[in-house]
Amino acid sequence: METDGVELKLTLPEGGQQAALEKLGMDPLDVGIRQVFFFDTPELELDAAGVYVRARRIQGKADDLVVKRRPVELSELPKKLRDSPDFSTEFDGVGSSLKRSGSMERKLTDDDDVREATSGDKPLHALFTDEQEDFYAGGAPDGLKPDHLSVLGPVFVLKLKLEPAGYERELVGEMWIYPDDSRILELSTRCTLPEAPAVDAETRTFLKDLGIEISAVQETKTRKALDFFSKRLKAQGAKAGH
Repeated sequence: METDGVELKLTLPEGGQQAALEKLGMDPLDVGIRQVFFFDTPELELDAAGVYVRARRIQGKADDLVVKRRPVELSELPKKLRDSPDFSTEFDGVGSSLKRSGSMERKLTDDDDVREATSGDKPLHALFTDEQEDFYAGGAPDGLKPDHLSVLGPVFVLKLKLEPAGYERELVGEMWIYPDDSRILELSTRCTLPEAPAVDAETRTFLKDLGIEISAVQETKTRKALDFFSKRLKAQGAKAGH
């Protein structure tokens, strides 16, 4: 399934995050709780190849596993894969950058849950469908199998859908809380590709009018998570080597 959808993302500086959510009309009782894990090598070989494997534990819902490639050229993918109901594409917009990503998602059953895979009770490949393994293999470095990957995580995530007065679109707020207690608050909204420049400008203006500051440097949730846990894994490896 091909789409020209865009997810526009803006991150807010740490100091004003709580005030920003209050100005947007946050109701704390509407917050959804998640745990997010990524899988890569300590050297982030998948990241360097533009491949991302993410698993989530979601309060009140089934766990899921997503294999994403970014950027992705649809013409280079097999038609069978593009036609899969589990495959989707969109443009990820961070700042002025738009990159097309392709994702293969699986909702997990109780027999293949994320908790068992991340604790080492089950091999990671047990979470993958055959289609996900094929999609992964098409972008991953040669010989780097799912079971060779390390667990990067978890990150504790609070997710909230917002419908602030004066803004015609739905905003999604995600607060990612890392083990060192640092945080990223990301606001995102979805639109079509032709609408993206106008929606980005509209969203920035709306937030500015509310007195909500946008981070000068747009650090993504995934980038921070990968860098944080990569450093931790390398430090653990160095310590074990002494």
